[in-house]
Amino acid sequence: MLPIYLDFNSTTPVDEAVLELMLPFFSEKFGNAASSTHPYGWLAKDAVETAQNQVANALGCEAQQLVFTSGSTEAINLAIKGVWELYSSRKGKHIVTCATEHKAVLDVCNHLEKQHGATVTLLPVDKNGLINLEQLGDAITDATILVSIMHSNNETGVIQPVKQISEIVHAKGSIFMSDCTQSVGKIPLNVDELGIDLCCVSAHKFYGPKGVGALFYRRRNPRVALAAQIFGGGHQRGLRSGTLNVPGIVGLGAAIKLAVSNQAAYEKHAALLRDELVKQLESFTKIRINGHEAPRLPNTANISFQTIEANRMIQLTNGAMAVATGSACTSATLKPSHVLEAMGLSEGENFSSIRFSLGKSTTKEEISRVVEVIKERG
Repeated sequence: MLPIYLDFNSTTPVDEAVLELMLPFFSEKFGNAASSTHPYGWLAKDAVETAQNQVANALGCEAQQLVFTSGSTEAINLAIKGVWELYSSRKGKHIVTCATEHKAVLDVCNHLEKQHGATVTLLPVDKNGLINLEQLGDAITDATILVSIMHSNNETGVIQPVKQISEIVHAKGSIFMSDCTQSVGKIPLNVDELGIDLCCVSAHKFYGPKGVGALFYRRRNPRVALAAQIFGGGHQRGLRSGTLNVPGIVGLGAAIKLAVSNQAAYEKHAALLRDELVKQLESFTKIRINGHEAPRLPNTANISFQTIEANRMIQLTNGAMAVATGSACTSATLKPSHVLEAMGLSEGENFSSIRFSLGKSTTKEEISRVVEVIKERG
């Protein structure tokens, strides 16, 4: 038997309804969306435009403000490097971000700092994973071209006060980027209401296919210009060349439409089961919920067990549960989570922490079974 899956922040299965819509574009509707002289290309182009409108409606933006990518990591690279190339020579070389950002953001900033002379300010967080808004305001200077603070954290589920952050950033005349990879379908997300200038999403986080995502970039108030990072053919207004992944894009559009339409029900379902998980665990062992005093994603609980290391517990359960000890992108390393480290956890507490992230298919019976396994063998 496969383990009970509680690692939905890592990836999700493709929804059957989404897969059904994708399948024709692998076979009979296989055209290249850039082929403008025959019906095969027209069908593909129409499908891409439909998906583009679906993503735009979900994010609260215009279709022409979107670029399709291979996922959030590529979108983040295009956003940060694209801003850097166009603004560093005329405005400044300063970037502000946060210690608990995804490695995709931190590694790009580190690259620009080491290889291109950028100055990067890494804001600390408090014990609940939240930045200090006064510190943010003080960190932004006349040379600050970009501030990147994620909407919701992939490891702890902590939600930053993005609207307040955007107001501070814009008052200082800088561009505001937010990694919204974990937010779609879990909490409300509207880029205009939140004041986000650059926003990335990835389909496989909300029951779409892997290998496809999108970058939103604001084209007015303020207008954000980006330098392309991939060249060849001038696709997508020259911002990201390459033959479009039509089946993937169809899946992205269908999945984000479905996720947003079901968001309120999912939020209620996930929060009830997450709280039930915590309640049952607290009944027999000592735990701490990392970031519990901050707003969090309804499906995420990052739990420190005070009596046993996380990897040892997972080992003792004999593969009965699929969970994570950090981000999926860094799970192959033996290093402690940089997110929990930034929140002030000791190395021992860090290595004793497990992320439980629930999905729309998670049941109360599965939660009880996981708790039972932990109690028996953990």
